[in-house]
Parts: sequence; structure tokens; C-alpha cells
Amino acid sequence: MKKYLAVGVLFMALSCTNTGKKNTEASTDTASVKKAVTTTAVVELTDSKVQNIYNGYIYLKDALVESKFEDAQKAATQLKGVLASFPGCENTAVIAEKIAAAKDIAVQRKEFTYLSSDVIAMFKHADLKKGSIYVQHCPMANNGDGGDWLASEKQIQNPYYGEEMMDCGRVLEEIKSSK
Repeated sequence: MKKYLAVGVLFMALSCTNTGKKNTEASTDTASVKKAVTTTAVVELTDSKVQNIYNGYIYLKDALVESKFEDAQKAATQLKGVLASFPGCENTAVIAEKIAAAKDIAVQRKEFTYLSSDVIAMFKHADLKKGSIYVQHCPMANNGDGGDWLASEKQIQNPYYGEEMMDCGRVLEEIKSSK
């Protein structure tokens, strides 16, 4: 068991991209992030910093689902701060910054593809205390190249198209608590 835990911790440290910076605590205790967490299925992670990344990611995903450009900018700005303070996620923070600086929602959604790719690797090896995380996929996103995202519920709510094609997609994988 300890061997698996060590491998999981090592993978999480490397999952965003690179490592090396000192870890500093960043807070996402904003009303917006709390709202996102309370309106979705409950997912509890063992590590509070990883929980903050998840909460910020879900807040961003929900803003894109609702096609709320300004909310997505705000969510990406908050997520950038949390990611930048987590060792190995500095490059992922740069992607969040691109989403925050985007001039339109189409650019936000394109960059969200890259951000999702990075954080999905992290959460596949995160230690869940409660709930499930769903890896979802829309084959039509990004001009037919497809796009993945994480959700706290099985129901598809597509962040790449919003109301245009809200239920386009499928669940690829369910990440569950190992307990």
C-alpha cells in the first residue's frame, strides 16, 4: 500500500508538468468557488491544495458551460494562482492565465482543452475521500479534434459548446475513492 501511495504522490507532483518551485499556500476561498462546489456533486480530496485546484477547475468549467465569459476570466485568474503555487503546475498556471486574458469565449474554450489535459492526469491519481470525478469527452470540440474535461456528475454539460450542444459528449472514465 505504501508503495502505491508513494507512486501516486510522485505522479501527482509530476502530473501538471514540471517541478522545482517552493510550495506556498494559495487560497481560493471565494464565494464563487464555494458556490461552484456546493451546486455540484460533492467531491472531497485528501489534500486541501489539490481540493482547491479541483474547486477552481470546476468553477471555470461551469462558467464555460454557461457561456459566461467574464465568470470564466475570473475563475481562470483564481485557478492560475492556485496552480502556480503547486509544485509541477507552473506551466498549467500559464494556460489558466491565457484563459483569463482571452478576448473571447472561443479562445477560452480552446485553451481549456490544454488545461484539462494537464489536470486530468493529476486527478486520475488524486486521493479521493468522497465522491467520484468523471472524465468526459466531446468528439466535436476543437473542430472535430475533440476535447476532454472533468465533472463531478455523470450528466454531460459541455463546456466547449454550452447551450448550443449541452449534452454532446460521453463519460470516458469514473475516478472513484479507493476506500
